Amino acid sequence: MKQACVGQSILRIDAVDKVTGSAVFGDDMDFNRAFYGKALRSPFAHARIVAVDIREALRLPGVKAVVTGKDIQALGGEALKDYPFIASDKVRYAGEAVAAVAAVTEAIAEKAVDLIRVEYQELPVVTDPEKAMNPKAPLVHERLKDYHHLPVIQPVAGTNICHQVRFIKGDVDKGFAESDEIFEDTFTTQMIQHCAIEPHMAAARVDAGGSITVWVTNDGPHRLRKDLAEALGLPLKKIRVISPPYMGGGFGAKGGLKVETLCIALALKTGGRPVKMVLTREEVFTSSLVRHPSVIKIKTGVKKDGTILAREVDLIYDTGAYSEKGPTVCQQASTAGPGPYNIPHVKVSGYCVYTNKPVAGAFRGYGHTQVAWAHESQMDIIAAKLGINPVEIRLKNAVREGDISPTGQQILNSVGLTECIQKAAAGVRWDEPKQAFHGQGFACGYKNTKTPSGSSALVKVSQDGSVELLTSTVEIGQGAKTILAQMAAEELGVPVTAITVSTPDTDLTPYDASTTSSRSTFHMGNAVKKAAGDARGQILKIAAQVLGQPPAELGIEAGVVYALKDRQKRISYTDVLKNQCRAGIDILGRGSYHPDDEGVCAGPWSSPSIFWMYGAQYVEVDVDAETGQVRVTKIVGAHDVGRAINPMTCEGQIEGGIIQGMGPALMEEMLIGEKGEVRNPNFLDYKLPTARDVPEILPIIVETPCSEGPWGAKGLGEMTNVPIAPAIANAIYDAVGVRIKDLPITAEKLLKAMREGK
Repeated sequence: MKQACVGQSILRIDAVDKVTGSAVFGDDMDFNRAFYGKALRSPFAHARIVAVDIREALRLPGVKAVVTGKDIQALGGEALKDYPFIASDKVRYAGEAVAAVAAVTEAIAEKAVDLIRVEYQELPVVTDPEKAMNPKAPLVHERLKDYHHLPVIQPVAGTNICHQVRFIKGDVDKGFAESDEIFEDTFTTQMIQHCAIEPHMAAARVDAGGSITVWVTNDGPHRLRKDLAEALGLPLKKIRVISPPYMGGGFGAKGGLKVETLCIALALKTGGRPVKMVLTREEVFTSSLVRHPSVIKIKTGVKKDGTILAREVDLIYDTGAYSEKGPTVCQQASTAGPGPYNIPHVKVSGYCVYTNKPVAGAFRGYGHTQVAWAHESQMDIIAAKLGINPVEIRLKNAVREGDISPTGQQILNSVGLTECIQKAAAGVRWDEPKQAFHGQGFACGYKNTKTPSGSSALVKVSQDGSVELLTSTVEIGQGAKTILAQMAAEELGVPVTAITVSTPDTDLTPYDASTTSSRSTFHMGNAVKKAAGDARGQILKIAAQVLGQPPAELGIEAGVVYALKDRQKRISYTDVLKNQCRAGIDILGRGSYHPDDEGVCAGPWSSPSIFWMYGAQYVEVDVDAETGQVRVTKIVGAHDVGRAINPMTCEGQIEGGIIQGMGPALMEEMLIGEKGEVRNPNFLDYKLPTARDVPEILPIIVETPCSEGPWGAKGLGEMTNVPIAPAIANAIYDAVGVRIKDLPITAEKLLKAMREGK
């Protein structure tokens, strides 16, 4: 069959909606007779709730419902069930909801919230994750041992450690003893916000039979359905989750239970009328999700020629007041702790720790950005001490096809790391005379995907030849609808314009684990390919009867079935269906994909990964010696995508990920006060890169086909964010000889270090 769609840079199918402003997002949806919801949030980071007085709020005209934690005793959470829908006994972070109001207008709801009176008893606050690990530290969760959790999660009762994990390969003590040089460093990363353009939104309605419908900007409709059903003790059929046609960015923040829990709590009291809530920007900062701050200690033993013999890594991830996805972030990032290198002796210890800070969860890179900051910064420290080129030392140690993964769980395949390194470094002349205050930096990285996880798809071919693709993949802005449409069109032999892609609705669209972990192109792509192949097979079977040819001797192109030996014998999809089924029929193709079927399974969030992503980035910077300001002037990003289904979309992902990664490297940071309060919950005080900060970017696509991927494709989006911070730091060191180990590398921090180092 002619390859007409896969591998082509076609225009995105949502382009017209986006550029004309007709795209419908969550807040654009019209909910008949909806009430408006608002939450009262705690000003304290840690306090007992002594009493909540809602009487004045209930008396306010226009108020339809007020709820507190006493009204809904439900716990949510992905890794551990520790997160109440509404706080009832105590609050654990500043910004946690203690009550919520539904009213006929948003203004009345806000006024009612102000009328609620809460009596608190303040408790000791712990905001430092290392101090939180001290046995004498105040406990954020006294009932940790009672929480239900995934089998892979290992909480430590009586402590603030909600998960610990260890990976050992070889004997690190032996490796260090045989090393010529040993390097020990500590690196830290800060708390940052996802900063999606669209804030969190949800609406909920409870019908007379007790069934709950939720409209929400959530990246995992079926996962959310399951989480809600478990938390509320309801069967899945009682929960329906509907996605808006588009979501204005997510980057990991729009998964799990957020606004929807408050909407449901209120909707249970509003007599079948829906309740809608949209977070303010301040609430997004304080009460949704952040990226995990981290402390990473890394010890590496090497030979004089740069061969790495041993590496020991201790990771501490600050998950804030509730575990959310923190334990699985820690679990997955720990597998990448040593870096993408073939090291015989490895020991990685990961800890996910509670503190009285905003809740941390998934962020583009899923914890791998933090570990890459450590191992890639130290790689340059090692290279400088040994007098080895930064690219050469990486090529010398890089994992290759057939190697055992750095922490020892699996044999690697589809490994394009060396090609990424070579292409990102092509043309760089490290030995040329160095310009003052101009530096070059390099870094690489790798990332796994959530394994095992499954996806299903349906392909419906109508009598007029049009095709509807039904999936629960969420269009977050990454171009998933276009990629999946290309795959279906390729398999069916029809133009992409013939494909319509559905919006997720758990009552109508089949199961998908989530639109996360860079898994959609691979997992849903496999399901779509199977579903389209199933539909194609049914069409060929019917056409074989019409054309008098065996199905194996028929081909499809541009929606026409033809005989391979005599192309004059041909018939369109439309005529195939009309000829065979005059009363009308749809062809329904079904497809499901789950790595269990392919021999990769060790339980939810297991360490083996069905595929790994690899990438390398080269950076150039200029540093102002008088102010410490850093200007990034050029970035080259080379990333292994397996097979580029849509090269233009791949390039866009590389560019976007690089720009997003520049923020945490140089400026982004949520500032936390001594009592756990967020001091800069707005875009005036929280600094983001703007268009003026964007340098020249050269995206490079590397294709190392994955045998299990659709047409060899695998994921990309998250990996683009992983190596950028250490590459910038390495370039700054090259420019001014100052090594910063604590993110972000602000002008003030760099200038101080430059002056101290003269």
